[in-house]
Amino acid sequence: MLPVTDTSSSSPDRPIKKPKTPPKLLSLSPSSSTSDFSKPSLFTFSLLHNHPRSCLLLFVLLLQLLLLSFSGHRPVSLTATSAPFSVAIVNPYTYSNSISPNPSPNSEECELGRIFVYDLPPKFNSDIYKNCDNLSPWGSRCAALSNDGFGTKSTGINRIMPEKLAEVWYNTDQFASEIIFHNRLLSHKCRTLNPQSATAYYIPFYAGLAVGKYLWSDYTPKQRDHHCKTVLKWVESEYPYFNRSNGWDHFLTMGRITWDFRRSKDHDWGSKCIHLPLMRNITRLLIEKNPWDYFDIGVPYPTGFHPKNPSDVVLWQDFVKSRERHSLFCFAGATRGTIVNDFRGVLLSQCKNSSESCRVVDCGGNKCVNGTSEILETFLDSEFCLQPRGDSFTRRSIFDCMLAGSIPVFFWRRSAYYQYQWFLPGEPGSYSVFIHRDEVKNGTLVKNVLEKFSKEEVKKMREKVVEFIPKFIYAKPYEGLGTVKDAVDVAVDGVLKRIKDQKEFNYKW
Repeated sequence: MLPVTDTSSSSPDRPIKKPKTPPKLLSLSPSSSTSDFSKPSLFTFSLLHNHPRSCLLLFVLLLQLLLLSFSGHRPVSLTATSAPFSVAIVNPYTYSNSISPNPSPNSEECELGRIFVYDLPPKFNSDIYKNCDNLSPWGSRCAALSNDGFGTKSTGINRIMPEKLAEVWYNTDQFASEIIFHNRLLSHKCRTLNPQSATAYYIPFYAGLAVGKYLWSDYTPKQRDHHCKTVLKWVESEYPYFNRSNGWDHFLTMGRITWDFRRSKDHDWGSKCIHLPLMRNITRLLIEKNPWDYFDIGVPYPTGFHPKNPSDVVLWQDFVKSRERHSLFCFAGATRGTIVNDFRGVLLSQCKNSSESCRVVDCGGNKCVNGTSEILETFLDSEFCLQPRGDSFTRRSIFDCMLAGSIPVFFWRRSAYYQYQWFLPGEPGSYSVFIHRDEVKNGTLVKNVLEKFSKEEVKKMREKVVEFIPKFIYAKPYEGLGTVKDAVDVAVDGVLKRIKDQKEFNYKW
């Protein structure tokens, strides 16, 4: 897949629209019918004549009650109440109103603002989720997306880590971030049920899951673009907030790489979702971004570690930091046999020729889908892990590697340095090694480069990797981990800050 140039056109200003469906007013009595209020009684005339101030006060109180009732509308959430699938899955996908925000967020905790989550029609998220059997041409995605997007519980890893830590490991799919973000934002401490008080507006559209099955085979451009076009029109027409800002205070998660949504011509790969005019100013959270598009934000690929509380994080950090490592470096991946001078093949060859220093996990034939205990154990036992580009510039293995406390070795700067600035240290050399791919192709041995680092230098890099682990993991509780900020918290803070900065900039000018 080759990246394409962003040719999205600007969107004209539109007048602010009110919601098409006005809020329903509460009846004054549960048993009252329309006829009960159709004719004023003598008592009503007497009350108005003799107590006009009391009537005015009563009217104001009733009006306030009605306004409070309307502002309490709660969007649908993603928790288990029914089982729509024909396969046996732990915690099948279902929907209810059990997830709710912090009723009174601390003003200091939410100093950057609050988030309103749109209550989209089910066809844009829950219906897509429930239709997991048909999301991919390669088979059912139900097991991979079960358990609120975390996947099935990992098995067979007790032998390589403490039992308490093994309990919070899952077979998480790399494309599950849309589900994970949606659940978390429904319970986020800074979520508001009143859109008028919001700083940012979240669109819980499952863009990646919706387009997944249309990326292959003979599907038409119209089919690939249908969901994205429809949801943007819905947001624009049903609420006034999108038009008020032309979308720049809106954001969403797109759980695939940006190039899956940047089709320029009908015969090219992907949908043209990002190129649609209404998408132009919306901030997009993607597992791989276009580094030259301001509205693309790179967020970490989901890994298998989903802690339940801060102590799980600390225990894991201590575990990987003190782990005894027997290999200098490792490589987990498959070659690309159809590619001339395949760089992965070069690395694999070097690794096999340095068998006493390098450990290999050959992932040919989809043997490494969603991670395996062999991959995790390899990263845990290696000082460094080689991270060439994947099918695109990034790969989930980057985060699997660092989560295990192994130091990543990059060959393309776009694999991490230009992608995840909110989540990784600002100084690349503090946590990673960079070797230009051309040097390796021209005969530089990776082993020789890595052997030059002293034990103290390796220790410092590992400590930096371990320090940043909380920022690129996704917590299991819907409420997050409190004072420990995970990838969702970091992303939300970043979005709110850029919206605040934009408002201040507009105010100055």
